[in-house]
Parts: sequence; C-alpha cells; structure tokens
Amino acid sequence: MVSEQKLISKITWRLMPFLGILYLIAYIDRQNVSFAKLQMVDALQMSEYAYGLGASLFFIGYFIFEVPSNLFLNRFGASRWFARIMVTWGIVTIALAFTQNATMFYILRFLLGVAEAGFFPGVLYLLTLWFPKDYRGRMVGLFMIFSAIANAIGAPIGGSLLDLDGLLGLAGWEWVFLATGVPAVIAGIVTLFYLDDTPEKAKFLSPEEKKWLSDRLARENSGMEQQADNGMKALVNPTVLLMALCYVGFPLAAYGLSYWLPTIVKGFGVSNTVNGFINIIPWLFVAVALWVVPTAADKTENKTPYIAGPAFVGAICLALSVLVGSPVLQFAFLCIAAAGIFAGQPVFWSLPSRFLRGAGAAAGLAAINSVGNLGGFVAQNVVPWIHDQTGSNTYPMFFLAICLAIAGILVIIVGKILAAKVQASAPADLAGTTPEQRRP
Repeated sequence: MVSEQKLISKITWRLMPFLGILYLIAYIDRQNVSFAKLQMVDALQMSEYAYGLGASLFFIGYFIFEVPSNLFLNRFGASRWFARIMVTWGIVTIALAFTQNATMFYILRFLLGVAEAGFFPGVLYLLTLWFPKDYRGRMVGLFMIFSAIANAIGAPIGGSLLDLDGLLGLAGWEWVFLATGVPAVIAGIVTLFYLDDTPEKAKFLSPEEKKWLSDRLARENSGMEQQADNGMKALVNPTVLLMALCYVGFPLAAYGLSYWLPTIVKGFGVSNTVNGFINIIPWLFVAVALWVVPTAADKTENKTPYIAGPAFVGAICLALSVLVGSPVLQFAFLCIAAAGIFAGQPVFWSLPSRFLRGAGAAAGLAAINSVGNLGGFVAQNVVPWIHDQTGSNTYPMFFLAICLAIAGILVIIVGKILAAKVQASAPADLAGTTPEQRRP
C-alpha cells in the first residue's frame, strides 16, 4: 500500500531543491541589473529613467513569448524546454557584460525576457502534474523561497562583484553579468539529464506509486471545465483574464521594491559590499513568510485572506516607510512590506489549477504570469521617474503601496467569482458540502 506522505516527500526531495536552484539562478540573472545600475548608469552615461526603461524591456520580451513558450513546454517536455530556456538566458546575461551603449543594453534586456519566458509558469504547470492540490500552495511557496534566497545571496554577491572593479581590466558591473550568466548555462545542461517530464516517466517512482498519483490527480480533475483543456480557449477565459489583471500589482510591487532597494540603502551612506549584506535582511523576512502563509492556507478551503491580507500589510508598510524619518524604521517597514508582497503569491497560484488543466493550464498560467509581469515593466519605469521628479529615494514607495492595495481588493473580487465557479462545477462527491467549505 502506498503511503501518501512518503510519496509526497519522495517527490518533493527529488524535484523542489533542483527546481529551486534553477529559480535561484533565474532570479539572480533577472535582478542583477539592480546592482549593476550603481556603476552602469555612469559608465553608459544614462539617466536613472533611461536605465530603468532598458531594465524593464525584459518584461516586454517576457510578455510576448510567455504563452507560446509554455505551450512548447507542454509539447516538448519540461527537461528539454527548461534546458533551452536556461542556456539561452545564460548566454544573453554573459553578453550583457559586453554592453557598449544604451541601445545594446535595451536589445539584450529584451532578449533576456524572450529567453526566460515560460520558466516560472512552466514550473507552476509542472507542479500540477506532480502534486495533488492540497500540497500545491506550500510547494509553490517552497519554490518561491529560492527567489528570497536569490535576493539574499545575490545582494552581497552583487555588491562584492562591483568592488572587483578594474580586475583583469573589467568594470565591476561587467563582473556582475559574467559571474551570474555562466551558472545558467551549466544548469541548463544538467537539467536535460536530471529532470523527469511527468510522473509516468519517472524512474524514481514505483509502478504502484505512479498509479496512486495518477488516480488521485484524475479524481481531483474530474469536476473541471472540459473546455479548459484547450490552450487557446484558456487565453480568452474571462476568469483567466481577471486573474491576470489581479496579479499585476504583485510583480509591480515586488520588482519595484527589489529594483530600488539597493538605491535606498545606498542613500544611508554605506559601501557597495555593506549595501549587499544589508539587503539580505528583507529576504530573510520573505523566506519565512513564503513558508508560513502558504502552509497555513493549504489547511483551509478559503484562500482569499491568505492572499489579500499580506497584500494589505505590505501596502501599509510601504506607505509607512515614506512617512517615518528614521532610516532604521524605514528599513524595518520595508522588510515587513517585502514579506507582505511575496507571502500571498504562492497561495494565489494555487487558484488557477482549480479550473484549468492540460494545455489550458499551461496557457492559462502563462497568460496570468505574462500579463501580471507587465507590472515589472511599469515599476522599473515609474519608480525611477518618480525619483527623477521628486529627488527622493522613498517617495516611489507610495506608488507601490497604492498598486499593491488595489491588487488586494481585486483578490477579494476574484475569490468570490471562483467560489461560485467551484460550487457550480463541484463533482458529485462534494454535493453534501457547504459553499463555505468549497470557497477558494
């Protein structure tokens, strides 16, 4: 007889550390511009706004190619497609070290978005193939903890690499891109041989374990919308579109804060290396929140408070960081805000799998993530623009607070819509439950 806990533990230890390391590399490569900016702006003679525009072009390439990339993943398998993604984004990151002018910077940042498109929603889709729904929230949280680790270790690494300025004739910002691009290429090659596409192809699972997991997932999927299996139909699903709009505020606040935080800390008058180590602290808060909140949410059917609640906490703390005068208090509020921004996102990503599956899940998750990540484009343009207009490093936090609060309100609306959808499509074995028990 198959033990559920032992099977889930076996799958978790096989998949999650490896996927987390891939995400760690991806996140460092995505965020290295926040430290490179401290030297690169002057080296390329760019304004803060112009640099922010170039950095944000990543999200345009990401947006355009996100859905096609995830559909290719569904067709070719995770191992081959993730390998392709990682090798190409590693090459582009390395190329950024040889940027000669603003135009080249803009082109390479756009290509980086094209290369990485499909990775994050691809992992979310992969988790729906491997884990029953009762485990997905905490698995996404565990996966996203590596983004906090990436910011934590990426900060001192970025600061230290900047201080290598002049070594072997290379500028510090050039070392930032070289040292963070090479691991992606290596990891891509390893992925091709390590990652199993589906449980059916997994050599580490016994036939009995494969059958148990297949039967469990089949029972959970039995009440879902049949039309959601079609990838293109999922793209025009009104619920998918609403969730995409709802999600915009989370990446906007996340990228706005992580992009600008080194600049805020630099304003405290610290060195690049000290700046990097100070920037570890907020991501320790994020790592704890990414485990505690999704784990609690997995124990209840009502997910909405675990998404909207942290968002409202984050919005309040972002606003308070501007209103207080003490740098210590500013930083403390930003640490709590960072936790609030990220804590509810894994719970949010457990919602689409309640009404999407198959190619529809691949396309729907990609659509939500691609539209939502346009918030990163907005943040990396508006935040430096507000700075240029006001001369303040902290005023942009007001803008992030407003956007995050709006996202929290939209989450409540989405929760009510999904509650009705789940109730209407609930399978026969849930007929005796109450609407409250079935609420997302």
